[in-house]
Amino acid sequence: MSTDDLPLASNGGCGDGCACGADGDEEYLECGLDPALAQLLVDAGLDPVEVEDLANVAIQEDLAHGVDVTTVATIPEDAVATGDFTAREAGVVAGLRVAEAVLSVVCTDEFEVERHVLDGDRVEAGQKLLSVTTRTRDLLTAERSALNLLCRLSGIATATRAWADVLEGTGAKVRDTRKTTPGLRSLEKFAVRCGGGVNHRMSLSDAALVKDNHVVAAGGVAAAFKSVREAFPDVPIEVEVDTLHQLREVVDAGADLILLDNFTPIECEEAVAIVDGRAQLEASGRLTLDNARAYAETGVDFLAVGALTHSSPILDIGLDLREAE
Repeated sequence: MSTDDLPLASNGGCGDGCACGADGDEEYLECGLDPALAQLLVDAGLDPVEVEDLANVAIQEDLAHGVDVTTVATIPEDAVATGDFTAREAGVVAGLRVAEAVLSVVCTDEFEVERHVLDGDRVEAGQKLLSVTTRTRDLLTAERSALNLLCRLSGIATATRAWADVLEGTGAKVRDTRKTTPGLRSLEKFAVRCGGGVNHRMSLSDAALVKDNHVVAAGGVAAAFKSVREAFPDVPIEVEVDTLHQLREVVDAGADLILLDNFTPIECEEAVAIVDGRAQLEASGRLTLDNARAYAETGVDFLAVGALTHSSPILDIGLDLREAE
């Protein structure tokens, strides 16, 4: 993709150049990010206020309310440079606008952004992803925090894409879980979407998931399902089952979605036949890239893969500094 296909942005920082709220849009009054960047985050399904807060936390963790002593000592205050965020290996990128948000909370002057690719794009080693021109000190101070988030999210997107590619044409989708990094759930689930996966519930209040401990406490799987349905009649309910007997109970009770825990592919085929379209089915446990397609071809709707967010390696991305043009 050429740079002509993507917008050239000029973003205000937290100093005099910040354009926050300049257009009077109420949606962004609480956000210190440039309104154009905030809108891009909204379009991606992210909350710009939350992203800005995370960016501030990351920077303050790195600075510990002090200064970047190495950069301040070695870089003239008025020096300006361009930093190219560059992929060191092939993968799928996610979190470019998040990296911009980190820069936005650090930069004391306006900075120019050249966007070479979009979140969700496949990239090759050596490919430029994002170029930023601003004060050199600000670039170097923001570098690690921006890369930590960008590499983490791109790693999740890359891992998810591998699963999505294996499942292509089967009708099944790879889906994440709540096994996310505390404080980063919305970003990590965004990365899953960038990689071609779909999201499970974002929080405990979005939907019910009756698991084995709920079943024990309630006195049975059908009883647990009934209790949730009576207490929250409008909430979608997923029920985890360990046996085909439990499956028959909950599908007859009217479960919307059933989680097949540690079922074999043969057992999943039996489950699909028993349910016969009355509920959606999600396979969980025992799943690997090597057997994913075998599970998908049984007819289940989802493969639940917690490893997408709790175990994906980062995608190696670096920042290369050069003289500003």
